[in-house]
Amino acid sequence: MVRDSQHGFVRNKSCLDYLSVFVEEVANCLDSGYPVDVIYLDFQKAFDKVPHKRLILKLAAHGIDGKLLEWIEKWLLDRKQKVVINGIFSGWKDVLRGVPQGSVLGPLLFVIYINDIDEFIISHIC
Repeated sequence: MVRDSQHGFVRNKSCLDYLSVFVEEVANCLDSGYPVDVIYLDFQKAFDKVPHKRLILKLAAHGIDGKLLEWIEKWLLDRKQKVVINGIFSGWKDVLRGVPQGSVLGPLLFVIYINDIDEFIISHIC
């Protein structure tokens, strides 16, 4: 199950929805005289850095198994890519990590991968 703290790539929970909740929460804290600390995390090229083996383990921990897990694993592993710049092609390179961008499944796999990022945080997190 995806945690309530997740926004973005989650049905009915856009980043804009989160922003309005965040602003209201900060305003309420400040109006009540409570201090507010904010930490932003920016995952640079986050989709490209998801390790395949660890993602497969997390999918299994979420109860995804059998043929579906096998299919996802085959879809992720043994991928190759090349780059084209001004009509000139690079050689093929193995893709050792990352979820395919532009796919329907990519954002969901990323959300599952980072789903436990706030597991041991005591403060409120979104």
